Formats: sequence, C-alpha cells, structure tokens
Amino acid sequence: MSKLILTSEVSGLGSAGDVVDVKNGYARNYLIPQGFAIAWTKGGEKQVESIKASRAAKELATLEEAQALKAKLEANPVKLAVKAGREGRLFGSVKTADIAAAVEAAGLGSLDKRSIELSAPVKGLGRHDATVRLRNDVLAALTLDVVAAK
Repeated sequence: MSKLILTSEVSGLGSAGDVVDVKNGYARNYLIPQGFAIAWTKGGEKQVESIKASRAAKELATLEEAQALKAKLEANPVKLAVKAGREGRLFGSVKTADIAAAVEAAGLGSLDKRSIELSAPVKGLGRHDATVRLRNDVLAALTLDVVAAK
C-alpha cells in the first residue's frame, strides 16, 4: 500500500488535500503519472495544509456557480448526434468526453469529462441519464437525447 496526497479530486477516492492509502500499482501507474497525487512525506504535510486552504477558498466561490450550472443542466436536455445503424444501435458507444463536448456546444457551460458518471454504457438512440459531480456536495442529473447523425 502507498500513502499519497491527492492534488485534485478523484471520483470514489477523495478530493484535493486528502491523504489516502492505495495499492502500489494504482499509485505508480495512474495517480502519480496523471498528476492526481504526489507521494506522501513528512514535509508533504505542509503541502496538505496549503492545498486544503486553497480548496476552501475556491469552494466558497464555486458553490453558487455549481448550483447555477446544476439548474441549467437539469432544465435542459443535451442533444447528442452520433453515427447509428438502422436499428438504432450506435457504432461504438457515447463516451464522457463526447457528453462534455455536447454540453459545451449547447452553451450550458464547460464540464470535466471525469466528473460525468454514466449508470450504464450508452449504446443506443433515445434518452439516457447521467450524473455530473460538480462538487463533492453538488450532483446534477443530466438528460441526454441521443439522435442519429445525418
């Protein structure tokens, strides 16, 4: 097990400034190379305090923004045009990056693809639901309208 300090929010693990224990391979192959975490050291405890202080300052400003974005996302279904076959099956599936791009193209705001969570893979046309984690305490329900591209 490796002890790490998270530098950004990781879904299901924690948020910036948290000290977590994870398996060595997860730390070595994903968290540290992607820049989501740094190795924990005694000197790193000072970094934890500065990360938490900056996170607290950002959270106060972003709470109102997150609630406004949540209201926009829940009020407007997002239309997403993808290549599909005759029976309504997609060629591949809809990725979270596609959803983030569609939300931005619809003028609803900019989302990080890692904050979008799908309950099941989107492999067909029609309405689908997704959850967007805007903050730890603000979740928005997003409705996707998947239509065939012309």
